[in-house]
Amino acid sequence: MSRLRSRAAFRRARRSIPGGVNSPVRAFRAVGGHPVLVRRGRGAWIEDIDGNRYLDFVGSWGPLILGHAHPKIVAAITAAAKKGSTFGAPTEAETELAEVIRSAFPSMDLVRLVSSGTEACMSALRVARAFTKRAGVIKFEGCYHGHADPFLVKAGSGAATFGSPDSPGVEADHTIILPYNDPAAFSGAMKRWGRKVAAVIVEPVAGNMGVVPPLMGFLETLREETRRHGSLLIFDEVITGFRLAWGGAQTLLRIKPDLTTLGKIIGGGLPLAAYGGRREIMNRLAPEGPVYQAGTLSGNPLAVAAGLAQLRQLKADPGIYRRLDQLAADFEDSFHGRDVTVNRVGSMMTVFFTKQPVTDWTSAARGDRKKFARYFRAMLDAGIYLPPSQFEALFVSAAHTGGDIQRTIRAASRALVR
Repeated sequence: MSRLRSRAAFRRARRSIPGGVNSPVRAFRAVGGHPVLVRRGRGAWIEDIDGNRYLDFVGSWGPLILGHAHPKIVAAITAAAKKGSTFGAPTEAETELAEVIRSAFPSMDLVRLVSSGTEACMSALRVARAFTKRAGVIKFEGCYHGHADPFLVKAGSGAATFGSPDSPGVEADHTIILPYNDPAAFSGAMKRWGRKVAAVIVEPVAGNMGVVPPLMGFLETLREETRRHGSLLIFDEVITGFRLAWGGAQTLLRIKPDLTTLGKIIGGGLPLAAYGGRREIMNRLAPEGPVYQAGTLSGNPLAVAAGLAQLRQLKADPGIYRRLDQLAADFEDSFHGRDVTVNRVGSMMTVFFTKQPVTDWTSAARGDRKKFARYFRAMLDAGIYLPPSQFEALFVSAAHTGGDIQRTIRAASRALVR
């Protein structure tokens, strides 16, 4: 499989873009070689500039739950673009999207649209600090909440891939770091610092150290302790929102946070995110209250149109989550008896190259990254595009078929014996 044009194009990119990419994990540093430069996608497939086709399990890192270039989303974007790309003024569609989100997430009385998951998490923390009149924030090792300063400490995903979990230039004096899935450590920390903690932010199902589900009692302890100490609980559902269920992980787990951040799927593949929660908290935001947050492109009409089209399609197909779960389960089952650990929740999954259970960042980091890199390259050569990092989730979309999964299983079987 020749990728000569991609190699040349990447060299060209490096002359104008730091590292040749606009988000670090895309550079393939963790797996070797040069990145695939994509020119188009349709359904479950992408095609690179050399003309090679790949069955895609990245899905733009989660937003494309319906696959690439879904006709209804394309039509919605086209129709919106004909009316104008941006106005910097309110539109009725923004309200419609907020109403859909509120209907799916009962914990979100009010919703503010923004343009990225980083912006959503940063803004949620700001309003939490204003509401509680405290500065402290607790986050968990391996959880990634965007690249705002308070969160870029012992983060997962790209930071872990590059072996530099703490970024130069970051100021995070009020951030407390705790191990994921350790309720005792959390209770101890809240006993010591609880009255200084404005918010506890967590991925209810971690997806940025690879997929790591919560152990029984972990999230329940977070909810109980934050209530006891007057801190706010923020669920970062940028990945899991509308991915695991219509109402996200909090609906499946039956835990109601104070604030929720969303992204990825709600934008239908365009830049869009949101945060929201209890009315008395969200009413602290300007213009209702004193907490300032603004964005020229917040509620962009093209992104809102794409998001509405995708969410309406999900709502209209009540069996979609069951089918996604079954496709992913078939792929998971194929690894039985292999020297790997597979973590899966719904249609998101990670294959860790370790025999030991993976329940937190420490156990995730034990995975053999060299073995993963060999596996990744073998799968790429077989026409299967996986996330180029051991610490990311792969995503199954509604565009994948049973035949696609069987093709992937056969490729993985060959790749694992190399």
